[in-house]
Amino acid sequence: MAPPPMQTASSLLTAPISLVTERPPWRHTFVSLKVRNFRLFASAHMISMTALWMQRIAQDWLVLQLSGSVTAVGITVAMQFTPSLLLMPLGGMVADRYSKRRILMISQSAAGLLAALMAVLALTGALAVWQIYAIAFVLGLVTVIDQPARQVFVNELVGPVNLRNAISLNSSIFQIGGMIGPAVSGILISAVGGGWAFAVNSFACFCTVGTLCSLRSSELVRSAPAPRSKGQLREGLNYALRKATIFWPAFMTVFVAVFGMSLPVLMAAYANDVFHTGASGYGLLNTLVAVGALIGALGSTRRPVLRLRTVIGAAGAYGALLALSSAAPSMILFSAVMVMAGFASLTFLTCANQLVQTSTNVAIRGRVMSLYIMVQIGGQAIGGPLIGALAEHLSPHWAILIAGLVPALAAAIIAILLARRGQLTLKVDLKSRRRPVLIVRSRQDACIQLESAG
Repeated sequence: MAPPPMQTASSLLTAPISLVTERPPWRHTFVSLKVRNFRLFASAHMISMTALWMQRIAQDWLVLQLSGSVTAVGITVAMQFTPSLLLMPLGGMVADRYSKRRILMISQSAAGLLAALMAVLALTGALAVWQIYAIAFVLGLVTVIDQPARQVFVNELVGPVNLRNAISLNSSIFQIGGMIGPAVSGILISAVGGGWAFAVNSFACFCTVGTLCSLRSSELVRSAPAPRSKGQLREGLNYALRKATIFWPAFMTVFVAVFGMSLPVLMAAYANDVFHTGASGYGLLNTLVAVGALIGALGSTRRPVLRLRTVIGAAGAYGALLALSSAAPSMILFSAVMVMAGFASLTFLTCANQLVQTSTNVAIRGRVMSLYIMVQIGGQAIGGPLIGALAEHLSPHWAILIAGLVPALAAAIIAILLARRGQLTLKVDLKSRRRPVLIVRSRQDACIQLESAG
């Protein structure tokens, strides 16, 4: 199917939104935390993301230790994300029809039980690779109903005015968890074994359920549930294909997800086979990626406008940095590039998420976001074993080079296509010292400017 024609900014807006071009003041960086419900949810989210990252690191490292195979780590990723690739649109329909809070309570309870089962198996020494595969697959089924509801629930917590800020802070919280969790998990694995990481995550899941119960229902900005009707999945797909600010970020996400989002697999290979730093080094590398990602996520709270070119440019920069890291001669230089890669990665992911959500009518947002998440998470189901096999059978250096070159090349081709259609124009001003080369808005530019926090 041919890509959609670019649309004017006015045709992309789904509700009256005040347009601003000035950067928001620093005091508005955390403005959405003034909302009590979001503040409680964000606190629980911080705990749960830290614990989830602890479980992910422990899970991947245990698979590597039990099997001795990087490919097996990739298969674990595939088992967890394959349900999203196949079933995520159904999760979007569920999110549009039923209470998002109730869905999250059910999904987090199930995730807590699965983590508890993993903890018991690991702590008793009965854990086998096939059991990890099976539990990862069931957890993937839980993710199918959890993620679309989680994405849309943010809007119910803060409303449309603070939505962009809340999305950015949610991404920041995810990365803070990614910064703390791997480091703690690495120490925990070395000291007492990975089983305790699963126990911590189980506890965190039930803490999230308790927090959801404590939210004030009267302060939620609820949307009317979508009625049952035929063709709802097709309706969501057609809606996404018609809007350039949904289609192009999702299309770029395909390449980033398949090739560039298997960093845990690559970090396991580098820690085990290149730098020989063990579990603590694996946790450190993931933490450094998260440091850069946190900076990128916080930076997105201060971006006054959303532009399609920002999404494509950040994806290209991320790919280029991954490719560059393949030539790093030492762990210090490799780690420095990983911090920059983390920044570019979260700039892309956060801006793409914001652009898709704010371009979508709230009545159909669950289905549209489920399609976007299906691309993002489902791509990792394909990319995990692929990148793991490349790392094992070629080398980690070749694997990360390929993982970076493909998204970088895709971003370059998409940028050229957009420029030839007249949406992007390159302007060179040698008199300007700060920005001698600019991509400027042309007559049909598809950027949309949305009100930032405050």
